[in-house]
Amino acid sequence: MTRIIASLSEVSASYSALFCDLWGCLHDGKRPFGEAVEALRAFRAKGGTVVLLTNAPRPKPSIVRQLETLGVPADCYDEVTSSGDAAQYALITGAVGRRVHHLGPPKDDSFFTELSPDLQKVAATEAPIVKVPLAEAEGIVCTGLFDDLTETPEDYRATLLYAKTQGLKLLCANPDIVVDYGHKRIYCAGAIAAAYDEMGGQSLYFGKPHPPIYDLARRRLEAIRPGVPADEILCVGDGITTDIRGAVAEGLDSLFITGGLAADIFGENGERLEQPRLDDWLAKAELSPPLAISRLR
Repeated sequence: MTRIIASLSEVSASYSALFCDLWGCLHDGKRPFGEAVEALRAFRAKGGTVVLLTNAPRPKPSIVRQLETLGVPADCYDEVTSSGDAAQYALITGAVGRRVHHLGPPKDDSFFTELSPDLQKVAATEAPIVKVPLAEAEGIVCTGLFDDLTETPEDYRATLLYAKTQGLKLLCANPDIVVDYGHKRIYCAGAIAAAYDEMGGQSLYFGKPHPPIYDLARRRLEAIRPGVPADEILCVGDGITTDIRGAVAEGLDSLFITGGLAADIFGENGERLEQPRLDDWLAKAELSPPLAISRLR
């Protein structure tokens, strides 16, 4: 049975490190959640290490700048690992060819130009990646929708059908299907990749719940805090099919934030977070995280 807790401090003594999701847990795309910031600060103050683990398609330096813009203080985390970082490694090593077509907004251009130091070393040994029109591409890189406030995956059907006929692989830089931007739910790159899979195309995934992002997060955790065992890492997230499923697959404990993507079921602040309702919902999802909380606090 999943245990419902009131605050992270109830269980923090059992863990040395957190792999903490961003969107829906630490911020909503517009502002940080004050209680979540203080919870992470308190965890670090007791000696814990916080790795922010996000399915955002942008690389770590871009994520850090975004957090600064949103007002997330740097003293509530130690490291950042993104789906963009993990997907960048696949891109620069040729997973979908060297001539690629980009599906995504201009704000994601840094995916092709900005690498963390550990990935810069890899890129220096590889041939360059060139962005080209779809007709000239060896593969597709999807970081999101061109306009996620107005578009849906259906708007990309013709593009994806053409790509399928050409046998192009699609590198998905963000497996999330949707996120909540303030009070508006918007589609992510994962929705495009899922549509491509459904029509018979081949998508490659590197963020949660898939292994590459966890492998990179563990390497980065090891670099700043060597020797943390798996049973002392707690994954925090509001995505049952990404954060929680990924943690289960990696053999890591997880804390499910019910007031994020599942707020319509449980309420934003736990108004309907009751043990029978939670157990029934998780049984249908065929997942059982050890811990649940309405909001990270």
